[in-house]
Amino acid sequence: MLSQDQTTLEISTNGQGLFEITDQIQSWIGQTGLMRGQLTVFVQHTSASLTIQENADPDVRLDLEIFFGRLVQENPSLYRHTCEGPDDMPAHIKSALTDVSLTIPVGNGQAMLGTWQGVYLFEHRHAPHRRKVVLHLIGE
Repeated sequence: MLSQDQTTLEISTNGQGLFEITDQIQSWIGQTGLMRGQLTVFVQHTSASLTIQENADPDVRLDLEIFFGRLVQENPSLYRHTCEGPDDMPAHIKSALTDVSLTIPVGNGQAMLGTWQGVYLFEHRHAPHRRKVVLHLIGE
């Protein structure tokens, strides 16, 4: 019989960067008692996003941050939406280029991530924020 559970994680960031949330996700899945199913991870913000990336070598995260910084410039003369600072519109663009939700299969009571995969909140703003990430698991 199918069952479902849902929770919201609050993730504190200290500015731009990738913040791994894999352990919090795996811990919550274990608490649900569901052994297999489908997990949806959703960030409730327009200037942060989610990604699954390598979690073994921290250079991957650094290279991604540098790449996105080059790809989307923080130059107010390029944008009309500038009332929240020079990093705001670039944060919205970076969020549009990445994901605000992820779907991950669950098996044996855990997210079925690959050996080197981790789930990350990708903070696109310079200032620290408290981000809300909704987890919804349906399964058995």
